[in-house]
Amino acid sequence: MLYVQIADDLRRRIVSGEMAPGAEVPSEGELAELWHSSRGPIRNALAALRTEGLIETHRGRPARVTERKAQQAADVSIPFTRWALGMGAVPGAVTQEITRRRADEEKARTLGIETGAPIVDVVRLRLLDGRPTMLERLTFIEEVGRVLFDVDLDTVSITEYLDQRGWGYTDIDHEIDAVAADELDGRLLDVQPGTPILRLHRVTRGTDGRVFEASDDRYRSDIIRFTVSASGRAREGSHFIRAIGA
Repeated sequence: MLYVQIADDLRRRIVSGEMAPGAEVPSEGELAELWHSSRGPIRNALAALRTEGLIETHRGRPARVTERKAQQAADVSIPFTRWALGMGAVPGAVTQEITRRRADEEKARTLGIETGAPIVDVVRLRLLDGRPTMLERLTFIEEVGRVLFDVDLDTVSITEYLDQRGWGYTDIDHEIDAVAADELDGRLLDVQPGTPILRLHRVTRGTDGRVFEASDDRYRSDIIRFTVSASGRAREGSHFIRAIGA
């Protein structure tokens, strides 16, 4: 569709820096002339970019490019490395810890294993263009996690590496909330302890239906935003929005 082509072209120009934050977006008339189009597709393209947070519009004033904030879809699962490359950023990783230990009651319950069963914990800082962006706290059942000792975790996507080793996922539950940065978050993400950050809790199941990974990913909220695309097919939003408590 034409509006998709128009949106793609403007998005490319914004992401590449050709249209810098604060720059005015060409007017509807200018874009219509450039694309030999009516104003309908132009408005649809601008609306799409506004929804993505790439531009802001105000009545009576030209649309402008917003300060860039990376977006990650919350209703799908894309490995951090692939997601970063897809938006033109350079991903990085600095592994802080990979350890075999015994599961406490909470982790055992999440993974569906017995308390005291062996697990593998990974703590890894993720970077975008060298900037601390997300801190991963990953926990794997032992038979999966042990293969991670065979590779340099600073150089691979764990999700894609596990898939190559026969541990691809078929289902992932996501839960998003906001938490105060603890001492570890603050030190590695370069924020003050107590700073509000975004937390994405994931539970991953393999092809056999078993949970093999649970993670607690903490993102700097000044860099990342989460998005959910609503299909309009369901009347209720209960799949993504649930009340907590009684």
